[in-house]
Amino acid sequence: MIVNLSSTNSLVGEWLSEIRSMEIQQDRMRFRRNMERVGEIAAYEISKTLEYEEKEVQTPLGIANCRVLKQQPVLATILRAGLALHQGLVHYFDKADHAFISAYRKHNHDGTFDINLEYVSSPTIEDQVVIISDPMLATGASLVKTIEHLQDIGKPKHIHLVVAIACTIGIEYVQRHANNNMTIWAGDIDDELTAKGYIVPGLGDAGDLAFGNKLQN
Repeated sequence: MIVNLSSTNSLVGEWLSEIRSMEIQQDRMRFRRNMERVGEIAAYEISKTLEYEEKEVQTPLGIANCRVLKQQPVLATILRAGLALHQGLVHYFDKADHAFISAYRKHNHDGTFDINLEYVSSPTIEDQVVIISDPMLATGASLVKTIEHLQDIGKPKHIHLVVAIACTIGIEYVQRHANNNMTIWAGDIDDELTAKGYIVPGLGDAGDLAFGNKLQN
């Protein structure tokens, strides 16, 4: 299942226009905050799909019957670019456990690249709902490798992918190679991918825009 959060009119479109804007991108704090906002909206929408149970709560005047989450999801993100989007999810799922994955493109001299995954820190995910955040779903290679590694740790009940911008090619790749028990939540979806694996029009390098340019290996 794929959900494009920009398919209907909402503030998501406003925030994404700022996330994409070369002028507004110069304000690093604003860029991160807008990423957080997309994560917050995704968290709210995902919360509607989760399981709930009844709970009696004592108020100053009596007993209230409330509906609360039956089980907290596990929030996973890909370092470093996913941190701002992840933080937006944390604002809503503030009791969740967290997983962190270091997955990045290792560029080769011939212009190709490999996906290196060097660090994983994760709680148990067996029969858990897992929400993975990564700003850009471009080729889909890093997300597929991340999912495969997490599934070696445990078999999730359901996986939600939260991305700011997705490319149709990357979506198709993830659907072909990853767990079918999955929902993709995208702030917006673009159709073009360059030969070097960058989304057009996209937004640029989300990690650099959020945290500063990195040294090239």
